[in-house]
Amino acid sequence: MRLAIALILAASTANAQTCGGPVGSFIDGVKAEARAMGLPDTTIDNFFRGAEIDAAVLRADRAQGVFQRDFIDFSRRLISQNRIDNGAVYGNRFDATFDAIERRFGIPRGVLLAFWAFETDYGQVQGGFNTRNALLTLAHDCRRPDLFRPQLLAAIELYRRGGMDPASTTGAWAGEIGQLQKLPREIVAQGMDGDGDGVVDLKGSSPDALMTGANVLSSLGWRANEPWLQEIVVPENLDWAQTGLNHKASVREWERRGVRARNGSLGPANLEASVLLPMGRNGPAFLAYPNFEVYFDWNKSFVYVTTAAYFATRLEGAPVYNAGNPSPALSGEEMILLQEKLTARGHDVGGIDGILGAMTREAVQAEQVRLGLPADAWPTRELLNRL
Repeated sequence: MRLAIALILAASTANAQTCGGPVGSFIDGVKAEARAMGLPDTTIDNFFRGAEIDAAVLRADRAQGVFQRDFIDFSRRLISQNRIDNGAVYGNRFDATFDAIERRFGIPRGVLLAFWAFETDYGQVQGGFNTRNALLTLAHDCRRPDLFRPQLLAAIELYRRGGMDPASTTGAWAGEIGQLQKLPREIVAQGMDGDGDGVVDLKGSSPDALMTGANVLSSLGWRANEPWLQEIVVPENLDWAQTGLNHKASVREWERRGVRARNGSLGPANLEASVLLPMGRNGPAFLAYPNFEVYFDWNKSFVYVTTAAYFATRLEGAPVYNAGNPSPALSGEEMILLQEKLTARGHDVGGIDGILGAMTREAVQAEQVRLGLPADAWPTRELLNRL
């Protein structure tokens, strides 16, 4: 137990990481760190036997253009009738597991079904990358070593427990394992035996994967039996500068400002929420509750998170969103130019990558306010030209 706690809590900071250089020397450094954590020499040596850098992992890491798509395009690509139909099938098949999750964690089945669908098509496509080599590659690479070096060390502990085979365990290119694609540190800390066989098997056991996913969400701060996202209708005279995830008000206050649920009623009046306009004031509109923020600890992509949260509402019975008539999205090249202009004006957009993430949206909104444009955080060509 003491070793597991050390692996979870003793996360390295970015300036303490080493990366790049000869692979053999890098592995020696990781081995030394693993020994300092108390992992056995035999376990460490066996874990790295035959380890190698995987160039395909680096190519996948650099080619994430799918996240440059806008919400309507992205959600329509990911949400198919087949995935909706299979959500009902798998929800019924593992009804007892979902009931147990709702009792224990207060997480509706639609939330986990949506992740399960997007991550692996309900366990059918779990990835063919060698997990150890993927983690070694990304830890050695100097783009995000502070994220992946601790995961590599946690994988050694997972191997010691019998939870993976470094030579044969496969998963996603970023080192995630199993039907809900979890990283080793999460498996070490929150892995759960959902089927009662005494083994945590996130690849072969759907109940184990689902119960572990629920435990992860709970540990990230999921608030039991509260909503996460809800489609709304917004008035034309809403103060757009008060929309976005960086602005919050109570549900009671949003109702006072004219916000209404498109179907049913809004959440509890005292609950804080944000008006989320993924494609601006003329596109789909949602009210994002505190649980929506937990999604960003599962995945950092704004468009993925919004789509996953919306799909969960569909699986819980919500209708297709009203797409509205938003202004056309900027191209990838235009988005990069926009981010360069925003950065030149002193905004932190989180990196110039052509992706409209949360930080770029906040910078867009600030410039819209400065220029006297409707401040709905949706970048238009007019804004680009004005900048």
